[in-house]
Amino acid sequence: MVLVVEDDPSVRNLITTTLKTNDCKYLVAVNGDEALLEASTHNPDIILLDLGLPDMDGVDVIRKVRSWSNMPIIVISARSEDHDKIEALDAGADDYLTKPFSIEELLARLRVTQRRIAYMASGAQKTDPVFVNGKLRIDYASGCAYLDDQELHLTPIEYKLLCLLSHNLGKVLTHTYITQNIWGKSWDNYIASLRVFMATLRKKLEPTPDSPQYIQTHIGIGYRMLKVE
Repeated sequence: MVLVVEDDPSVRNLITTTLKTNDCKYLVAVNGDEALLEASTHNPDIILLDLGLPDMDGVDVIRKVRSWSNMPIIVISARSEDHDKIEALDAGADDYLTKPFSIEELLARLRVTQRRIAYMASGAQKTDPVFVNGKLRIDYASGCAYLDDQELHLTPIEYKLLCLLSHNLGKVLTHTYITQNIWGKSWDNYIASLRVFMATLRKKLEPTPDSPQYIQTHIGIGYRMLKVE
């Protein structure tokens, strides 16, 4: 079930019609208070959240939900500046879709999130000592990673980056989140280092660098590991 939090009737109708057409059950909230009530009462699978709500900022809704739940939150907002996206993602949003958007893109974001939910529900992320995504295999127990059964010769930082991305499959991780988890700090010089390490990791990981399959860059925001079918 999807909780649609949107006060604009035209956008709300577009989203709910799309969900109904694709056989997705949904709930509707038109402000932050209603969103928190519906989220806590019905525990939806995904929240589609507008940031410009009449009673509170959507980022505050994200923070409140994150205080008690990890349910996926996809922001749908007219705010297109990088700092707005980073603030929402750092608050706990899983993805960010900018208005105006296409129906195809919305459905694609939903599919990515649903695959992540299925993966987490399977328990593989918590119990499996081995992570498999396409031709990538990470043996957490031995600390080794393989691509097409060939061991990847990674530096300790590259391996930590790969593990962090794999543990958050399908989720956009901001530069701040990554640097805090890898180095314990988020200074600008660590963000510069992150770009260098990510570039060397991708050279080893991506068979065709011009068409990356595993790591997607969100310019000015961060990175996401894609689910490879």
